[in-house]
Amino acid sequence: AGGGIVLSGKFDQLKQGKPFSALASAFDLYCGNLMRDSDPLRTAEVALKLISSLGKEVYHLARIIPNLAIMLGPSKSELISHDQEVCANPQKRLQYLLCQFVDVISSSFDAPVTLFLDDLQWADAASIEAV
Repeated sequence: AGGGIVLSGKFDQLKQGKPFSALASAFDLYCGNLMRDSDPLRTAEVALKLISSLGKEVYHLARIIPNLAIMLGPSKSELISHDQEVCANPQKRLQYLLCQFVDVISSSFDAPVTLFLDDLQWADAASIEAV
């Protein structure tokens, strides 16, 4: 409510080698809050929209966003068990999927998404490129 969705994440000097850590943390917190604060039907609707939009690629997001894996529920085991194809540029794929994630949550609630990132000086190159 209030006209928008505000997400926040913090980059950590010790996690510079872990791409997308602050973004994954912000999205993980969002998924946790959504499951805790929203109607279960609304949470299921968002999960279905993510699966519909991203297909089996949502598996790659669920690997870095633990609460998303929980939110996806029983379908998670099916997604995780699919063969992991070789990807020429896995970071580019994750960048794309993270952007798609934001698009789905924004359209699901018909609200803009604001992402606040703290300590950007510790951000990894992949996160900077995604932002």
